[in-house]
Amino acid sequence: MTSQRTRDRLIERLQQQGINNQRVLEVMRNTPRHLFVDEALSHRAYEDTALPIGFGQTISQPYIVARMTQMILASGMPSSVLEIGTGCGYQTAVLAQIVPQVYSVERIGALHQQAKKRLAELQLYNIELRHTDGNGGWPNLNYRFDRIMMTAACADIPRKLADQLNHNGEMILPYDDGDSQVLLKITRRHDEFETEAFESVSFVPLLPGIS
Repeated sequence: MTSQRTRDRLIERLQQQGINNQRVLEVMRNTPRHLFVDEALSHRAYEDTALPIGFGQTISQPYIVARMTQMILASGMPSSVLEIGTGCGYQTAVLAQIVPQVYSVERIGALHQQAKKRLAELQLYNIELRHTDGNGGWPNLNYRFDRIMMTAACADIPRKLADQLNHNGEMILPYDDGDSQVLLKITRRHDEFETEAFESVSFVPLLPGIS
């Protein structure tokens, strides 16, 4: 169930759902998603569905990974991306094969360590990982990013994250209004922010603190 044929079927499904960035499709085809899930679930790794990774967290549905990555690239190639919620490291691995530099934070220590090990095994060296509360963004507040991607839903957009965007930088995130979640793109224009809504999504909530 981890054969190239199985991966090709997943890519065909992504194309049918509107993923048309060829670089994103190529990376999704070649990234071994089965390495990012428990061995007992590896036979389901190339299904287009989210899967549990422990600690109340999930590995995102491949379509959502592809969709958010495609959105990150829509305005051109960013030099840097900050990911809020490393999780198992799958989305991190996809980003790292496309953009020059990826920064990623994870609040759960065990997931942070697992992701660090997996990404090193894949020899992806353009990644910096931190075990920290994602609400605070990247620990070095002097950093600014072209793109920020949140992989957990929030009802209030953390101001510290918005402040870490460069001018014309974009943040892709699932926003939870209490009834449903929607994918948002927030663009920084100096000290003002433009918001655009896209499709409905389902993510675990953004939580404070570290564990």
